[in-house]
Amino acid sequence: MRPKYLLTFIFYLFLVNIKAQVKLNSANARNSRDISDSTDIKRSRGFKDLATIDMYLQYATKVDTSIVDTTLTIQKEYKFNYLQKDNFGLMPFANIGQTYNSLTLNPININTNPLFGARARHFNYLESEDIRYYHVPTPWTRLTYKTAFEQGQMLDAFFTVNLSKQFNFSVAYKGLRSLGNYQNALTSTGNFRVTANYQTKNERYKAWVHVVMQDLLNQENGGIKDEDIENFTSGDEEFIDRSVFDMNFDNAENILEGKRFLLNHSFDIVNKKDSISNNRLTIVNEVSFQDKYFQYYQTSPSSNYFGDFFTNSINDKVTLEDFKTKAYLEYLNNALGEISFGINYTNINYGYDSVVLFPDDLIPNRIKADYLGVDASYTKKIKSILFKSIASLNLSDQFVGSYLDAELKIKLNDHIRISGGINVSSRLPNYNFLLYQSDYTNYNWYNLNNFKNVNTQQIRFNVESQKFFNASLDISNIENYTYFNLNEINNDGVRIIKPNQYSGPLQYLRLKLQREFKVGNFALDNTIMYQNISSDDEVLNVPTFITRNTLYYSNHIFKKAMQLQTGITFNYFTEYKMNGYDPVLAEFYTQNTTKIGGFPRLDFFINAKVRQTRIFFKAEHFNSSFTGYDYFSAPNHPFRDFTIRFGLVWDFFL
Repeated sequence: MRPKYLLTFIFYLFLVNIKAQVKLNSANARNSRDISDSTDIKRSRGFKDLATIDMYLQYATKVDTSIVDTTLTIQKEYKFNYLQKDNFGLMPFANIGQTYNSLTLNPININTNPLFGARARHFNYLESEDIRYYHVPTPWTRLTYKTAFEQGQMLDAFFTVNLSKQFNFSVAYKGLRSLGNYQNALTSTGNFRVTANYQTKNERYKAWVHVVMQDLLNQENGGIKDEDIENFTSGDEEFIDRSVFDMNFDNAENILEGKRFLLNHSFDIVNKKDSISNNRLTIVNEVSFQDKYFQYYQTSPSSNYFGDFFTNSINDKVTLEDFKTKAYLEYLNNALGEISFGINYTNINYGYDSVVLFPDDLIPNRIKADYLGVDASYTKKIKSILFKSIASLNLSDQFVGSYLDAELKIKLNDHIRISGGINVSSRLPNYNFLLYQSDYTNYNWYNLNNFKNVNTQQIRFNVESQKFFNASLDISNIENYTYFNLNEINNDGVRIIKPNQYSGPLQYLRLKLQREFKVGNFALDNTIMYQNISSDDEVLNVPTFITRNTLYYSNHIFKKAMQLQTGITFNYFTEYKMNGYDPVLAEFYTQNTTKIGGFPRLDFFINAKVRQTRIFFKAEHFNSSFTGYDYFSAPNHPFRDFTIRFGLVWDFFL
């Protein structure tokens, strides 16, 4: 969308909606609550009363309900980015819409099946658990806009309405186009989603459905050449214009596209409620179908970077068709808690259109399977204690997979909540570890019969206290850890990237602490993470420390007509052997030659809220010119320079 059309569209919505906007109370969003409780609230308030902010609800199937949040807090500053969520522990690349290098790893798993590859393209790919459903007394529109880098912008336009008390509909689209400051770094992405939810007047039948279509395109350049790294780090004025750098190649792009349909509906066979008892027996059915593909295209091969090739133009394309359905019974009883048990069916079709034949090897083109599985869960709440667990098991000889996740939460008082849990999982590595084909000869392998399941055991503890501090600790043991590795760089400079499976155990510890100190209108928000890996080999590299510290001022001005928030954020991680990025796979790989890190990143921001509009202004990485040009997001990929960006989040309640 061109900038003039975008601004015209926003201005038109303003004219249409400004007179119809109702006054909402300024109550902050409250803590999450159970869906059944929120339903009672909606029913008791009705739709004829004057709408207040606590009547605008969002939720996910089987997940707690929360009130739509229009407040301006420091967390909103952290979430005002391309992903629209806190990106602590992620190192963005130079252009918005490119990938992120993960500074931390969460090995917890609640999947029994392999995942689709190209994980570097999935940071902005919306999964089923990312989709929200809504219940609103009046139509609600939200526009999120942010400037990009060179000839582009990001816009997320969202609209939802309840056509009746029983039926809600929403439609949204997030689009991005950004040219970037380096050659051949264009990003163009789109996330379109439609949701609907319905329940009968007696609330015995409920249905949730969503349709999501996504396309994420990135031009790829391989980063700056090795001989230009010194030119970048020197700060020579000749190279301050980043477009003068010669990239490793300038004729490649990759794209991830996906379409998903999901329907979850349920019917209460028995539903008896009174003041002292609650008995409910529900049958639930969920159906989902997802069609994805990843494609790497290059007009002419870069043999000096990727090695030998089969054809004079590279066109690698892999597809996945994933169909799942499950049916289960849920039983809820005051004394026993909530119990569910069911079966599921999975059908997958992953691969390519042709086989690859080497003199001594044949790479097949497909992995197909269909199998059954079983699911179970249990939840029980006794006063301030909540226990919940979920488990799943594949009934397949080839696609063996299982997981068990259990968690206990205790509310000690109004200020302190503690929780602990375990996760035990086993599943095959992702599909691109098992089978991959490319027009580059080095990128062809088949490991379905060679690679074992990745087994993970994790124990975790959490403390939540706004009065004292928030803390999380998890300790993981990983067996058969699977990763892409830089096996070698040959005499011609060709990088040989191969999938590896580590036979030894990995022990991984993470400790994260968060605490905010307030004195009057000033505050200092601190988040720090410590990580330690115990292993005989360097197969998993993470920085020892990651920290984010924000000193800011917040107050209401102009007779409380505006809320102002301004401050400085400091980001830092210790030097370590950061993962490299491979554009053919759209994956990060382990390398043990180049250390990156130890550089500060300072951002200055001014945010404001007027009625239901939040305005964000930021001077990103303003220290880049005086603390040294040694900042990288991955080997050969410089981080972004100082830039000024602004945006807004505009809510309309009709």
